[in-house]
Amino acid sequence: MILFVLAGLCVLSVPLTGGQLSRLSSLRLRGIFIPLLALATQTLITTIVPGGSQGVHAGVHIATYALIGVFLWANRRLPGMALIAAGALMNALAIVLNGGVMPASATAQRIAGLTLGGGFHNSVHLAHPVLLDLGDVIPVPGPLPNVMSIGDLVLFAGILVLLHRTCRKAMASPAVPATAGPGPGPADQRVSGVQI
Repeated sequence: MILFVLAGLCVLSVPLTGGQLSRLSSLRLRGIFIPLLALATQTLITTIVPGGSQGVHAGVHIATYALIGVFLWANRRLPGMALIAAGALMNALAIVLNGGVMPASATAQRIAGLTLGGGFHNSVHLAHPVLLDLGDVIPVPGPLPNVMSIGDLVLFAGILVLLHRTCRKAMASPAVPATAGPGPGPADQRVSGVQI
């Protein structure tokens, strides 16, 4: 849930800094259904039907990142996409190397006040995590407790770049100076008031 809040804050930052959200209509995203499908699938396996085979859930979780990778590649020329892709890649690397789940710091979970129920969780404390530094090590305490990764921060930085580059006001064209006539020729040059 905290990720949705952060995404909302990214959008809110646009008008607060003088940008125009209406300019988002000019943004041409290819395959927009792909990340929506990935997000819906992640919600399905972690919230709606978290029970069942952990292996299947972990495999599906990895597959959602493959879908996101396709979307990012299709839109790679848009501003901020390189940062978004870097953040997603950091997360995906940690997830793949830990068998389909994001490794989480027990300390970060405790500080955030996060408690996990049964079933599949996309972020868990592991006894022997691989690349824990890329895992969920940043606690987010409060009414929506959560833990985040460095990759999440990089990803949201990319979203900010995308939003602000797209929604910023068009720069005014610089004034073009009036074209001057031809300069004085040799016959018009003077030295100390004497024509030469």
